[in-house]
This record gives sequence, structure tokens and C-alpha cells, in this order.
Amino acid sequence: MAKLPQEITETIWQLKIQSLEIIEQATSAEFILFDSFGETEEILPYLDEMKNVAESATSFYTRLSNIHLQITQAQPWASNDLLRLLYQTIEITLSRLPALERSIEEVKQEWSLP
Repeated sequence: MAKLPQEITETIWQLKIQSLEIIEQATSAEFILFDSFGETEEILPYLDEMKNVAESATSFYTRLSNIHLQITQAQPWASNDLLRLLYQTIEITLSRLPALERSIEEVKQEWSLP
């Protein structure tokens, strides 16, 4: 098994947890909006935004999981290309998750959601 530094492994797990939390928050906000206001013309853009946020977070989670699994299965070591892909994915995920969280917060504030 290709061994990653503990710090990188912890970063991967933390990003996956954060992605799952974003998915849960976005789908929850989408449900509350729909349940409270229905599928009106005014609400549709917000429902779409929450769906897009959840889909983006799902994509980050899946990509990190798949790359991590590929590295774990690599013998006797992971290729430089695979490691480069992992580090790029971590960097992109780190930069994008805060924006997804802000989108959720903005919708919650706009519609006074819990």
C-alpha cells in the first residue's frame, strides 16, 4: 500500500467530513424552502442553488474518496501523477468548500431558515 503522510490523510478525512456536512446543510435548506414556500418562481433559483451546492460537495467527496482509494491500492507506491492529482484536488477542495458554505448561509439568511 502506498503510504501518505498522516497530515495529508487527516486533511482528506477532514475535507470529506466537511463535504458531507455541506451536502446535509444544502439538502436540508432545500427541503425547508420547498416545504415552507413551495416551488414558486421566486423560490426556484434558491432551490436550484442548494441543489448545485450539494452536487458540488458530492463531487468533491467522491473525487477525494476515489483518489484516496487508488493511492491506497497502489503497489509498491503511488505514481507521481496520482499524487499530483491528489494534491490538486485537495487544493481545489480547500478553496471551494468555504464558498459553498457561504452560499448556504446566504440562502438561510435571505429566507430566515434555521
